[in-house]
Amino acid sequence: MRTALVYHEEMTAARLLWDDPECEIERPERLTAAVERLQQGGLEQRCLQLAAREASEAELGLVHSPEYVSLMRGTQALSTEELQALSGQYDAVYFHPSTFHCARLAAGAALQLVDAVLTGTAHNGLALVRPPGHHSQRAAANGFCVFNNVAIAARYAQKRHGVHRILIVDWDVHHGQGIQYIFEDDPSVLYFSWHRYEHGRFWPYLRESDADAVGLGPGRGFTVNLPWNQVGMGNADYMAAFLHVLLPVAFEFDPELVLVSAGFDSAIGDPEGQMQATPECFAHLTQLLQVLAGGRVCAVLEGGYHLESLSQSVCMVLKALLGDPAPPLLGPMVPQHSALESIQSVRAAQAPHWTSLWQQERRPSPVSPGGPKCKAAEAQTSAVLSSLLDRLHLCATPPVRTAIALTAPAAAMVLPPDILRQEESAPREETQAWARLHEALTQDTAFTALGKVLHLLNGILDGQVSSGIATTPAAASTLEVVLRQGLSHGAQRVFCVALGQLDRPPDLANDGRTLWLNIRGKEAAALSTLHVSVPLSGTTGGFLSCILALVLPLAYGFQPDLVLVALGPAHGLQDPQAALLAALLRGPAGGRVLVLVEQESTCQLVGVLARVLHGDPPPSLGPFSVASPDDVQALVHLRGQLEAQWEMLQVAAPSGVP
Repeated sequence: MRTALVYHEEMTAARLLWDDPECEIERPERLTAAVERLQQGGLEQRCLQLAAREASEAELGLVHSPEYVSLMRGTQALSTEELQALSGQYDAVYFHPSTFHCARLAAGAALQLVDAVLTGTAHNGLALVRPPGHHSQRAAANGFCVFNNVAIAARYAQKRHGVHRILIVDWDVHHGQGIQYIFEDDPSVLYFSWHRYEHGRFWPYLRESDADAVGLGPGRGFTVNLPWNQVGMGNADYMAAFLHVLLPVAFEFDPELVLVSAGFDSAIGDPEGQMQATPECFAHLTQLLQVLAGGRVCAVLEGGYHLESLSQSVCMVLKALLGDPAPPLLGPMVPQHSALESIQSVRAAQAPHWTSLWQQERRPSPVSPGGPKCKAAEAQTSAVLSSLLDRLHLCATPPVRTAIALTAPAAAMVLPPDILRQEESAPREETQAWARLHEALTQDTAFTALGKVLHLLNGILDGQVSSGIATTPAAASTLEVVLRQGLSHGAQRVFCVALGQLDRPPDLANDGRTLWLNIRGKEAAALSTLHVSVPLSGTTGGFLSCILALVLPLAYGFQPDLVLVALGPAHGLQDPQAALLAALLRGPAGGRVLVLVEQESTCQLVGVLARVLHGDPPPSLGPFSVASPDDVQALVHLRGQLEAQWEMLQVAAPSGVP
């Protein structure tokens, strides 16, 4: 079992013993609702289940002062009146006789998860805990938080396991100022937080929650704050923040472990956040994080106070950790103007510290002739939330996650046992009809390969297979057939990424249903908003910029229901690059990806592609190297041409907006 789930029912013991409207939302049902939903969905049974242990006082002392730990220990013997009086000394905190035990279990659960992942017992995992932790400081409880679970886990990973670089991603809707204070001068921990800020008018009302708070001394640049200055941020805003801020910096930082302060008050329906991101968005965010640190991702629950939204979001994160494809993101993928202002401000604040950001800086685009799209956020009614959650219930996972169709047997290829080795072919008549398009496909080997590819494609389109990889001796001709068959067999929009000597079919209809991206050659060109060509970079920085700043924004903005990736002759990709591309493209179409590989490619490449489509993390790209000036210029040029149409490309608020 590759995904650990850490929990203990005794963490539900602490509860509010007096009237306090501010604190009453932090209640035991937050855990029980999430666990019940995991059980109903059959997810708990698929995990390595670990019962949380108490963190020792020495482990708590990795972050907290001895005096504070002693004070918390003493709460076990206090009367209700004394507990209420002590609670009043802190901001938005309540104590219960069981608080010390629950808080030690919460911290211990995070440590158990780190142990499981870093010893190889599990590959990743989720700790369901309360009380939360990210507001807690060295000697102070704060915001429902007693001990800083994630901060303790980070220090523990460094001390116990010798980890040198840790990324903490805090997607809770509140700023985790406790984590920031603990690590703000420490370059070994990169802390990223987005949070509702509203120019300092939202709790915790701190000036240091703004984008220009970047850390202190040697830790400058290792605190990344992305403040949301309006409510109503949705899927497009969250994805843009990851693609244009977090991931470029994270790849350059190259963490060995990713810890997630997984608060779901940033999800739709939550009274604290008032945001619009739907539960499946958190599956996409989790998938994006899994390409870092060899997939060693440990998520620890923080906030989340709408029980249905919380429990569904927890399910989505766990499904992603288990390797299941994320459901497609519905609704317009257009970042709000306020979100782009925030992204622009944090990129400007961080650019002096990160090569991957300062190289991409460019002036904001003017407003397109149609003007900015109105993205005013309105409060979501319970009926809207119920409709979204009903849709998630109906989103079935295909029975086969990954299938592979080889032209010739490859006995030496080592694959997980549940990857289907497909031998069946489409009916001969269907294969013959398509083979007539190209003489190359009538040759015996190419014809056999085409039949297998068509059978695999039909399985994907019919919902029987999520993703697949196929080899062929005629990649260009086969790609055209697959594209046409996909469009005629029910795919509404197909995103095609072609690498190497592969050209867009000249008579392909310009009906808006196909977005064709070539990665090859020496020139960057937007022949139309649906036909783009970009050079293949020779550096890791240039390749990552191309994927994060161009390929994925185009893919998520286009919202395809099928992604085709074709590695043709002389495609030029190293195996880790091809694996990263395939892994990241699992997201936009809900996992419906078909990769075509020219037969001359190695079995090793085919094997690694099959594994990442199945949910395994891609291998490391190796040391980060700076993008060349030509790569940067090509990317800036293309984005300037395309971002009026594809707004997910934007990294700054358009100029001229009132």
